[in-house]
Amino acid sequence: MAHEWPALGVQTVAWQPVEGLLEVSRRSRRSTPSSFRAAVVPTIAATGLQLPGDVAADLDEATRLLATFDAGGAGEIAPFASVLLRSESAASSQIENLTSSARALAEAEIGEGNRANAGVILGNVRTMQAALDLAGRLDEAAVLAMHRALMAQQTQHRPGRWRDQQVWVGGSPLHPGDADYVPPVAADVPALMADLVAFMDRDDLPPLALAALAHAQFETIHPFTDGNGRTGRALLHSVLLHTGAIHRVTVPISAGLLAIRDDYFAALTAYRRGEVEPILRCVAEAARNGTLIGEHLVGTLRGVRADWSELVTARAGSASWAVLDLLVRQPVVTARVVIRELGVSAPTAQAAMRRLVDDGVLLESTGHRRNRVYRAPAVLRALDNYAAGLGHRVG
Repeated sequence: MAHEWPALGVQTVAWQPVEGLLEVSRRSRRSTPSSFRAAVVPTIAATGLQLPGDVAADLDEATRLLATFDAGGAGEIAPFASVLLRSESAASSQIENLTSSARALAEAEIGEGNRANAGVILGNVRTMQAALDLAGRLDEAAVLAMHRALMAQQTQHRPGRWRDQQVWVGGSPLHPGDADYVPPVAADVPALMADLVAFMDRDDLPPLALAALAHAQFETIHPFTDGNGRTGRALLHSVLLHTGAIHRVTVPISAGLLAIRDDYFAALTAYRRGEVEPILRCVAEAARNGTLIGEHLVGTLRGVRADWSELVTARAGSASWAVLDLLVRQPVVTARVVIRELGVSAPTAQAAMRRLVDDGVLLESTGHRRNRVYRAPAVLRALDNYAAGLGHRVG
């Protein structure tokens, strides 16, 4: 067993009802506890860790597969980087029971449609992108920026700010007395996050171990009032990029975690007891499975693109062929999107999409004469099938 990792302590804290729930609290005064027990989270920046040989080998194998996938795997992955990022974001959201169709998410990305869940998941896409962009300077400001990207479109929580109130997981929504887990008091959060940032800059642990432990510590601190799970899984990717374990693409690690969700949640609980092997094993398995899931998705999309090549009647070099490549990563488009992404004129964009409608690649979604929205059903079907297949162990 990996050992010598500090377990949580506890402290008794007087309970003050959350503002807005005062009237409810008065009605249930007799059953509301006057105090609760909150976690006292140990610092880890300088904590030593000795990994058993089989755990280290497990992590090394998973890291090698991540690097191979990032480098291209069975073929060039880079053209599918945005699809992989979006798919990883959707899988991370699915762990929180947030789902959306591929069409709704793609429409939300270009400012079309009005599906609530799609907008929430789009926030997670932006968080994942921020995690990739900010990995070079992985500090408190970077973590706050990730959360700001996630929560920017909501009004109930403060985006990009450490929490200033008590939060808890499970139990009553009125008080933390019977919660499954009560994170540390808000006053402890800034110092704990500073310690976590120092931990993430270490170079004496295997990259995947560093990422897994940083993620578990983040979830244990629970520094925000909402969005901790999704921000924490984005942070896992930031650490992998920060260490150089991956360089280019978002491996679907959350898709791998979704397949072992019960084990994953149990591993986070075990971490709080000072047991780190379960979370190391879970993240290693999720990374291995994530590479397989990612390779399958990329292979499916390559097949769609190859089928289109047989359907399209446009002359070689015309804009229609460039639109095909755009559709693989953005399966819902408008003329405005095509003009912006390909740098072509409005008449050229409209003519290209009309040709692709005639050839059976695109469908027009609105029926309007103006402001038309086009979708690529084959790509959307592949993405929906991918999402439907998540939640099952690979192999």
